[in-house]
Amino acid sequence: MSISTTLKTWAKRIKRDDVTLWFAGKHPRTPWYAKALGLFVVAYALSPIDLIPDFIPVLGYLDDVILLPVLIWLTVQLLPSDVLTQCRVQADEWMRVEGAKPRSRFGAAMIVVLWLAMGAALWFWLRPHL
Repeated sequence: MSISTTLKTWAKRIKRDDVTLWFAGKHPRTPWYAKALGLFVVAYALSPIDLIPDFIPVLGYLDDVILLPVLIWLTVQLLPSDVLTQCRVQADEWMRVEGAKPRSRFGAAMIVVLWLAMGAALWFWLRPHL
């Protein structure tokens, strides 16, 4: 199997597991800690706004290539196997019917609030020095 094929398979699996976590967050048997981490991961992954914008060289893609897959993997590990199986089936069906992953306005809002908080913290830190 070529590297290109392996990477494409891996990317499809990550995309599917992202949608899987979306369904797992609504599943009644998902533990609270998996729901909490999953909510954060799904909101960030489905947000149209990145924490580190992609136009920043190297760092812009770091969250997409390393941070997000690690968080998705960790959250998937926290799910009971039967819940994971059910939610993966739902995710596969969603992807087949809709053809794309859902979008999260909450995730976009969360990233905007985080950027504003970091900007305010920087302002208060720099203000005495100006």
